[in-house]
Amino acid sequence: MIERPFWLHRIDEAWREAPVVWLAGARRSGKTTLAQSLGSDRIHYVNCDLPVVADMVANPEVFYRNCTRPIVVFDEIHQLNDPSRLLKIGADLFSHLKILATGSSTLAASRKFRDTLTGRKRLVHLTPVLWNELLAFQNTPLLKRLYHGGLPEALLFEAKSVGFYREWVDSFYARDIQRLFAFRDPDKFNALFEYVMKQSGGLLEITRTASALGISRPTVDNHLQALEATHTVTLLRPFHGGGQKEIIKTPKAYAFDTGFISFCRGWDPLRPDDYGVLWEHLVLEYLQAHAYQWRIQYWRDAAGREIDFVIVRNRDEIDAIECKWDPIQFDATAMKVFRYYYPRGKNYLLSPLTITGYTKKVSGLDIYVCNPDGWQKYLEEHGRRNK
Repeated sequence: MIERPFWLHRIDEAWREAPVVWLAGARRSGKTTLAQSLGSDRIHYVNCDLPVVADMVANPEVFYRNCTRPIVVFDEIHQLNDPSRLLKIGADLFSHLKILATGSSTLAASRKFRDTLTGRKRLVHLTPVLWNELLAFQNTPLLKRLYHGGLPEALLFEAKSVGFYREWVDSFYARDIQRLFAFRDPDKFNALFEYVMKQSGGLLEITRTASALGISRPTVDNHLQALEATHTVTLLRPFHGGGQKEIIKTPKAYAFDTGFISFCRGWDPLRPDDYGVLWEHLVLEYLQAHAYQWRIQYWRDAAGREIDFVIVRNRDEIDAIECKWDPIQFDATAMKVFRYYYPRGKNYLLSPLTITGYTKKVSGLDIYVCNPDGWQKYLEEHGRRNK
């Protein structure tokens, strides 16, 4: 079993704030393995896919009283008829227990969760394998991570398996989408899924998407909400504040995994021109894991000048993050315009460097050039200096 200390730490942090941790992530992202890595001597593991479990937890109080280990894991808890009642009783009446529940969607996405456990739970979103986890995963090369994606099973294949991605899509619709949302037309849903994979990293206009696919606007909107709820698509909203002809409504859509992007786009093998857009996705996943306490947005003006990611750390600190496979290709034009309107904040250029990072001046701006780990360390050091 591959150790993933960062995610175990995230779970422990969440338990310090609430008795229930909801471990969510796309299908086959490693939720079950991560839960089991908490230790067989510490967890009471419950596989909710098994029919007998419904009877086992029918009386939650009796079930919890017989739990002799400090952690209770409900794997795929949305398979149960009334999961919110089970978790609520555990949180309210058995405070000595820590509860971990896993699922492929947000709690609110499931019609079974009549109570979303406000104040009793914390969400941990498990992303595909991160930049700084590649060493643990058999020292996987970065280009292989971009090509295969970050679902652990696919990442560790010696060669990319087309069958894996096709089977995943079929299983995703049958086990997640149909059960949670009861959509009736798999063709329409899969058409949108493939469309988003192919357009990933770009602006997503609902009306244009509906026209391109020949389906209604409400259907596109409903299907996008399902993709977002199941952590297979991230919709980044635009940052705006001064009304200087900025984009204020249209989101950017990012697919959850670079392996599916390359698969749906037919990028076999990858070419150097493909690296940049896939690297941008990998950076976003890192930010989602390490900057989860902040909202991640993008910025774009009417002239098409764009900042990949914007993080508002407080009202006076608006960080701008650009992603480049090769830092030499960085053009500071958009950054200069952005800083004219929003002068306070740090400027980052994230690239797959082998060194932590360095500062350089470009067009009068101080830019910290770094890899994702360097961004995290720089942010921590900057925070300590300002305390």
